[in-house]
Amino acid sequence: MSENLKNSRPGARAPKRVLFVCLGNICRSPAAEGVMKRILREKGDTSWTVDSAGIGRWHIGQLPDRRMRVHARQRGLELTHRCRQVCADDFERFDLIIGMDSQNIADLRELAPSPEAEAKIRPMSRWLNPLSGYDYVPDPYYEGSEGFELVLDLLEDGCRRLYDEVTAAENSNRK
Repeated sequence: MSENLKNSRPGARAPKRVLFVCLGNICRSPAAEGVMKRILREKGDTSWTVDSAGIGRWHIGQLPDRRMRVHARQRGLELTHRCRQVCADDFERFDLIIGMDSQNIADLRELAPSPEAEAKIRPMSRWLNPLSGYDYVPDPYYEGSEGFELVLDLLEDGCRRLYDEVTAAENSNRK
């Protein structure tokens, strides 16, 4: 997969199997998963696989952080994902593995079983609006309501940009 997600081969498949990753899989990555799934529902696009995972194993099996669920619910999102830890199989199952910050990216690179697997890793910042002033998605865990709202704002914009880029690449590959 090239850096710009566009594959030069006619008929090549766009990267539509996406895994969002953050530290504990209780705030940012399940929110990104929920936002992306809503965008896909709105577009009527059923061709994607979207999931989320955490670097750490502290919250395996738990629902996302209550505060994130409350803020997401206020935007019409129900975060019902059960937290899980990223695993080696994820590098096979997904086309894109998206980390929320530079530490997540570094951790994912350490976990990648091959150079091909490592090539699937991207920072979420790639799809954030440069005018937002953020080059990562901040962890809201120790923040107040504003932190959770900021994360949801960043992810709503970033996931729409991701969807648009992948869709454009797919349409280009069909030509």
